[in-house]
Amino acid sequence: MKERLEVGQIVNTFGINGFVKVYPYVDDIYRFDNLKKVHIKSKKEEKELQIEDVKYQKNMVLIKFKGIDKIEDAEKLRNSYIEIDRADAIPLEEGQYFIADLLGLDVYLDTGEKLGILDDIYNSGSSDIYVVKNELGKQFLLPYIDDVVKQINLEEGKIIVHIIEGLI
Repeated sequence: MKERLEVGQIVNTFGINGFVKVYPYVDDIYRFDNLKKVHIKSKKEEKELQIEDVKYQKNMVLIKFKGIDKIEDAEKLRNSYIEIDRADAIPLEEGQYFIADLLGLDVYLDTGEKLGILDDIYNSGSSDIYVVKNELGKQFLLPYIDDVVKQINLEEGKIIVHIIEGLI
């Protein structure tokens, strides 16, 4: 399991006082209220920053980091990703999983045949969609519903699915 979880991406600056605009990757954007520090990761570097202030604008999070006081400083953070330590994550309820823990798991049919590897997960509004890719590169889109996803076993690194008629 990964030590850190990605919770958002800095997409722009906001104002002239060092705020950044963050596109959140979390279900509850107000979870940023409880964070004290985060890790900022870009292609060039990785650093830990302390959160000074958090505000919200529509579906975006506005964050002011300690030591980032000018728009020029905030601009350098654009396109970086925000990660948190797993210890700072909100505890999950039974049957819930972090996407980072699911990606890369082997996906098997309930008949025992390997379908592929979980390549991506996105939300369609009514449910999550699991993107499974086989060794030939073919993708299968599976809704995360009880009739389809039968078992997730992180210890064994596999997901068991049942293909209902008309799905594939």
